[in-house]
Amino acid sequence: MTNRILLSSPHMGGGEQKYIQEAFDTNWIAPLGANVNGFEHELAMYVKSKAASATTSGTGAIHLALDLLGIKTGDIVFCSTLTFIASANPILYLGAEPIFIDSEPDTWNMSPQALTKAFEVAYQKKTMPKAVIIVNLYGQSAKMDELMAICKQYGVPIVEDAAESLGSIYKGKASGTFGKFGIYSFNGNKIITTSGGGMLVSEDESLISRSRFLATQARDAAKHYQHSVVGYNYRMSNIVAGIGRGQMEVLDERIAQKRAIFTRYSDEFQKYEGLIMMPELEGTFSNRWLSTMLLDPAKISITPNELIDALDSENIEARPIWKPLHLQPLFEGCDFYAHIDNDIVSERLFETGLCLPSDTKMTEEEQERVIKVIKNTLRFK
Repeated sequence: MTNRILLSSPHMGGGEQKYIQEAFDTNWIAPLGANVNGFEHELAMYVKSKAASATTSGTGAIHLALDLLGIKTGDIVFCSTLTFIASANPILYLGAEPIFIDSEPDTWNMSPQALTKAFEVAYQKKTMPKAVIIVNLYGQSAKMDELMAICKQYGVPIVEDAAESLGSIYKGKASGTFGKFGIYSFNGNKIITTSGGGMLVSEDESLISRSRFLATQARDAAKHYQHSVVGYNYRMSNIVAGIGRGQMEVLDERIAQKRAIFTRYSDEFQKYEGLIMMPELEGTFSNRWLSTMLLDPAKISITPNELIDALDSENIEARPIWKPLHLQPLFEGCDFYAHIDNDIVSERLFETGLCLPSDTKMTEEEQERVIKVIKNTLRFK
């Protein structure tokens, strides 16, 4: 059996060990230390944000952002539907209610048209949301100009979920730096990884300082352990942050590799009618975290799941596009606003899309193997 080709696995750059060794040499193993401070500073500098706070996960960073915005039981939060469940779970942690917003076809991200409808209804009902969580899917930024204008009109803050889009650019500005808060993920499959971890960024340094307080169990300034508000155990460890510092050194290289992988797929598959690669909005630069493709059912007679199974039989990992959150059993009964009533974009993307192997350790020869299996499996109408 040939070696398994993975979707997106950790890829160490070689510099991580020096930071980890420094943590051991100085005995800074706890969730504090030079690596945590350095990782926060280096990432903030990279995305040109005033302040950053390293967390145990991207999910924890979203939870902190919503807490800092005062989200509580009974509140409403609008959220992109086409995303991993971690984007919305923190809404439930705080006892709030998610309302899901459809995608639009140009970026696959939150539809300004659907968001406008959701706000109009909320305004009429006097049930306005306390925040809007906008996701940048697979590295592609959402239409932030339009979405920000809508949220500004109603005075509602944005949490920008850039878990998948570190290094992406929207009109000259880093993805993740448009909202009141932005978050990044360093899970094992992300473009850089700390094995598990996240980062909260903001232009409001006082809120980032407050996030660090909440993330360390909200311990008051006292000799004894005193607590006046609910806190969390969300501070990144100095060891994990050391991995992150080493990974930052190769981030631009990883982005170039991801984009090269996407380009090779695109160059091959543009020859075939019915194969559609994820678009890149004009004026944006995607990190192409995952190369994703749609199969047009009017022209292709196999389904994404059949193609995924065919790849798996050749020891190649692929997976479906995210299942929209409004279709998840957990969120049954939650309100949802479609881009167009008779064409729910997120559902169509889920039904026709798949994520192709995008591992930066994959050789060109291995990628050619993936392409060959896809070509041999395709059936046209």
